[in-house]
Amino acid sequence: MPTIDTVVFDIGRVLVQLEFSRFLGFLASHGLGAERIDGLLEQVDLVAYERGDFDGEELLRRIAALGDGTMTVGELRDHWLGMFVPQQEMIGLARRLAQRRRVYLLSNIGDMHWDFLLHEIDVASIGHGALPSFQARACKPDPAIYRKAEELFGLVPSRTVFIDDLLPNIDTARQRGWQAIHHYDYDSTAGRLRALGIVP
Repeated sequence: MPTIDTVVFDIGRVLVQLEFSRFLGFLASHGLGAERIDGLLEQVDLVAYERGDFDGEELLRRIAALGDGTMTVGELRDHWLGMFVPQQEMIGLARRLAQRRRVYLLSNIGDMHWDFLLHEIDVASIGHGALPSFQARACKPDPAIYRKAEELFGLVPSRTVFIDDLLPNIDTARQRGWQAIHHYDYDSTAGRLRALGIVP
């Protein structure tokens, strides 16, 4: 097996956890009883937002329009941005790896969340570069975003390992020749990295 010299991290549910309960409580208080967050995000076309088809202000307007008319965009923005919980063990792991290997971020994320993470946890400093989907104009698991990452960062697929929480995203990486780790938690991911000869 070729020596791994590059590690690519997803962000959501890997470097930060997403805590939806407060956000859903806010929506419910404004007449929007979204029992499943996936259904709501499909209604407002989150994938198109993360692909860069429209900006964060338009996303907030779409969500607000589903409520009872009493929701302000400012309140909604605060709750939408308040769902991130940094995973300090994973962030620390990425920073340690960046001292020995090339580390990059590849995430499905829109402009508003990206700007928030830049300011709140300095996400851009975690590795040596990042490709958010809204800038790539493609979302995982579309092969186009992996191809753009290869071109932008000079990745050699067989020498790259990708860490993501979603199997479809992992599958595309493997189809392109990347090594891949399906992320569950810090311990399992760190163990897989060690098995690949990468000391976290």
